[in-house]
Amino acid sequence: MSAFLNNVLIRNARLLDPRAGTDKVADLAIRDGLIVATDSGPFEETFDAAGRWLIPGIVDLCARMREPGATQKGTMRSETHAALASGITAVCLPPDTAPVIDNTAMVNRVNRIAKKAAGAYVHMLGALTKGLGGEALAEISALKAAGCVGVSNGLNPVASPLVARRALEYAASLGMTVHVVPLDDALANHGCAHEGAIATRLGLAAIPVAAEALAMRQWISLIEDTGARVHFGRLSSARAVDLLASAKRLGLPVTADVAAHQLFMTDADLEGFNAMAHVIPPLRAASDRDALRAAVGSGLIDAICSDHQPHELDAKTNPLPQTEPGISALETLLPLSLRLVEAGLLTPLALAERLAGGPARILGLSQGGFALGARADLCLVDPTEEWRLDGRNMLSAGRNTPFMGETFTGRAARVWRG
Repeated sequence: MSAFLNNVLIRNARLLDPRAGTDKVADLAIRDGLIVATDSGPFEETFDAAGRWLIPGIVDLCARMREPGATQKGTMRSETHAALASGITAVCLPPDTAPVIDNTAMVNRVNRIAKKAAGAYVHMLGALTKGLGGEALAEISALKAAGCVGVSNGLNPVASPLVARRALEYAASLGMTVHVVPLDDALANHGCAHEGAIATRLGLAAIPVAAEALAMRQWISLIEDTGARVHFGRLSSARAVDLLASAKRLGLPVTADVAAHQLFMTDADLEGFNAMAHVIPPLRAASDRDALRAAVGSGLIDAICSDHQPHELDAKTNPLPQTEPGISALETLLPLSLRLVEAGLLTPLALAERLAGGPARILGLSQGGFALGARADLCLVDPTEEWRLDGRNMLSAGRNTPFMGETFTGRAARVWRG
């Protein structure tokens, strides 16, 4: 399904270039991993892509590979190859590996593992604070010099607004983006479900929408003071959408993403104590889901990510509150997003923007378009192929997905990584 360094002429594809804003049927040529002029032949292969869409390789803003630290759940090799086969040519790894990515030695170690795996490209977020402990700032300048594309404290809380402000000032002085998953730790209070009738009836500890809104308000206030660039990841509620819109109206340097499963599931999916629907932030009400979908459609939310978190079977077999949150999601990112096109919420070009152009821009990567001389990270999409998600055919080591057994229309037909 994937190929490297081929000399290929792709003919008659529907080229969706979010960077140029163009949607047209044309040819595209690859030579030695780069996009070249189509008249610069000969080519080793001519591929007729009539009826298919060619988009820039998907850039996934949040995917955990589980290596180093939890190889019983997945390895760099298994997960980066699952990503590549799914059209994802680059992933962004949060810093909450074990050990944490808070020093240059860890950045170099992860880079070595990723290079050996030879799957999708792996970009890293460095830790915002040492050990993600939330108190002492990490050496952000060293992390940037080592190649980190941003910094984050993941789902770990920052000790105080003062620490958060100093972190923003430090990152801003280096031109680094701070990636924030807005969730107030005290209000979340180790909950596992959206605060609502379903959590009450099932007796599950709840996470109120206020936990997300309060955290966003605090970060936005600090952005107003510092001018730091912040990316809000994994939004889950209508109130978060409103706060994002307000921040953008003020001209603040903010961007945002949402996990694909938040666009299709609600807290009702927890019925029957379904551990596969246990995610953080939690699945919320239908009105929240609809607000997220509208924000993706309008472009207010800049990107769709997988929030991929593969688990071993045992991690999902305990009583729901004791199970580990997360979905194995690399292999459903593109197919779920294609459903938004089918529903009329996104055009095919907007789909390419939310999956490739927007995420590449947020990470400061050059990918996300078809410029001559650019690296040929490409995904050929067959928008008509019907297929069924079957655990026996999944490449990820994690089979923990609530979409198991579902039939999808459309998937990556071929992927090139330059």
